[in-house]
Order: sequence, then C-alpha cells, then structure tokens
Amino acid sequence: MKLAMIGFGQAGGKVVDRFIEFDRQTRGKTVRAAIAVNTAKADLHGLEHVPPENRVLIGQTRVKGHGVGADNELGAEVAQEDIEEVQAALDGVPVHEVDAFLIVAGLGGGTGSGGAPVLAKHLKRIYSEPVYGLGIVPSSQEGGIYTLNAARSFQTFVREVDNLIVFDNDAWRSTGESVEGGYATINDEIVRRLGLLFGAGEIETGDVVAESVVDSSEIINTLAGGGVSTIGYAVDPLGDQKKGGLLSRFSKEDLDEVDETNRITSLVRKATLGRLTLPCEVQGAERALLVVAGPPNRLNRKGIERGRKWLEEQTGSMEIRGGDYPLPKENAVACVVLLSGVTNVPRIKELQQVAIEALENIEDIRSQSEANLEDLLSDSDEELSPLF
Repeated sequence: MKLAMIGFGQAGGKVVDRFIEFDRQTRGKTVRAAIAVNTAKADLHGLEHVPPENRVLIGQTRVKGHGVGADNELGAEVAQEDIEEVQAALDGVPVHEVDAFLIVAGLGGGTGSGGAPVLAKHLKRIYSEPVYGLGIVPSSQEGGIYTLNAARSFQTFVREVDNLIVFDNDAWRSTGESVEGGYATINDEIVRRLGLLFGAGEIETGDVVAESVVDSSEIINTLAGGGVSTIGYAVDPLGDQKKGGLLSRFSKEDLDEVDETNRITSLVRKATLGRLTLPCEVQGAERALLVVAGPPNRLNRKGIERGRKWLEEQTGSMEIRGGDYPLPKENAVACVVLLSGVTNVPRIKELQQVAIEALENIEDIRSQSEANLEDLLSDSDEELSPLF
C-alpha cells in the first residue's frame, strides 16, 4: 500500500522520519511521499530523512517558530490559519500514485493534537483517497495537561479520519528507561508493525508473489467504517537458512507441514493476545486483517487459514481478511494482526475520566488564581490608585 505520510508535531515528525529510514533499509515501497509539519523550527531541523523542502513551519506570525507550548487550541488555530502552506507542500505529492494518506501525531502535545484533526478534515474535503490517522497517546505519567489534550484530540481526530490507529505509550514505556531511549524504542515498534502491514502486496517484477495477496484494497476494506484500530505483532526467528545450509536442501513440500502450521497459528495467537498497540478486548472487533510474512517455504497456507478461522472465533466477526507476504531474504516468520472497529478499550475510558478530573482541577486553579489576584489588588488599592 502506497502512502502519503504527514507527521504533525514533534512526535509525528519523528515517526515519519523513522518510517522513511525503515523503508529505505528494507527496500520497501510504502512511503510514496512524506511531509513534516510543526510550529517549532528546532523540531523540524532535528529530522534527518524528511526532505528539507517538505518540512513545513506553521504559525510563524503567532509563535515565531517556538511551538505552541502544549496549547492544542492554539495548535488548531494556527493549523487552520496556515492550512494553505501545508497544502502547498501536498501539491507536490503524486496523489495518483497514492492509495491513502496517513497523518501521524502525538495526542498529548499542542501542535499535533490540535493540528492533525484540522488537516484530516481538509484532506477529506480535497481528496477522494482515504485519510487515516495514527494517534500516539501519552503516558499517564506525563501529566494532566497532556492527558487532557489527548482526550480532547482523540474525540476530534477519530471523527475526522476514516480510521484512527492508536498507539498507547503507557503500554510500551519500560521502567527505568530514559525518555529519549523510550521514545526511540516506541517509534521502532510503531514502524515495524506499520511497515509490515502496509508493505504487504507491494511487489515488483521479479519479486516472489504471495499465494494469497494482501493488497491495498484488503487494508482499505478492513479500515472501512471508521472507528479505532489496534495492531498486534509476533515474530519467530528461524535457524540458519543461508545458501548451502541444512534448510536450503529441502523444498516447501519436504518441510514438516504440521510444525509449520502450528508455528503460524501460534504466532497469530501471540500477536492477537499479546501486547497490542492499544490494549483492548478482542471480542467485538468489527473487522480484522492477518498478514504472515517470511521465507516463502515457511508461509504455510493451512496455518494462515486456521489463523483466520481462530480470529473469527475470537472476534465474533466474519470480516476477517488475510494472506501471506513472501520475504525470501528474511530469517524469521512474523505475523501482524490489525483489529479494526474495537470498542471495549479500558485505556480510552480511563483517558476520558482523567481528562475530566484534570479539567475540573484546572478550573479550580483558575478560580483560586482569580480570587488571589482580587485579594492582592484589593490590598494594593488601599495604598495606590489605578492609572486609568
């Protein structure tokens, strides 16, 4: 699936930057165009792979290139005011070669959480291609204002995109890990899953063709209907398969079919019931897509079919698509499961509740601040008269 990727804000820009690097390293064909949008000039300068001409600084008249300071209302305002500058960068995107747009944003800050929904609405008005979002939810340890931003942005973002894939930092930050190291690890996890999911089906002349191709229409149909999506991933390293090794002497038919079938069905379970990008109850997911990647002689068709059947039982949905993604040079079998239209998501409910409490706390602080100021001014009035 060919994507036009837009990283909005600091977190979004870094993910897109890492995705470009990953695509080049794996000789992928997913990123057709990439743009980074920010209100902070320093964040744009910190990118390494997004072309300089595709780095768009917005809000210069309002914030002078210094960011919006976690104010997502201001982030939305400057995005709306400078949407034509973003569009100017998009005019250089070969949309006729793109299957969909993907807007990536951290939902806790100000620029991404405020601007991403504005851009999504604009893109859906201009283009006929699907517009997806990847929203990164901040850790609960990052503070109330970031949680409040995330709750507000989530409600808006999910309404403006055709589907919102969510990545929850709370489920992925390791104890004792540095902030920089933690975010780098998280970005790698995001890119690995999305790279495998969207890379399936993008083949060229001479590539090994899958027995059951997962093309862009399969992904689009799985994400159709809107709502929230989460992604599971599992991988099983294989033994040495280099030329002349033991495994190279055997054809697909010679391998133990039972073992290969069990390997794939086990991976499907691990991907689905393990650590999802957004933890949720699998039961009730409206649609799902299964992609199994690896050496062609290890992509057992019976295992993939059994994995799909198992997903039908677990989700209660009949809309389970799937197929294989041959990667001849890989030395592992990997599985990606996309669950779309999930509804039983405790983290989102918690996010909303914490945001309500944070908003009430902010209102209390503002009221107390106004009262304190009145007290201060009333004391001053006894000695001084106002100038005007």
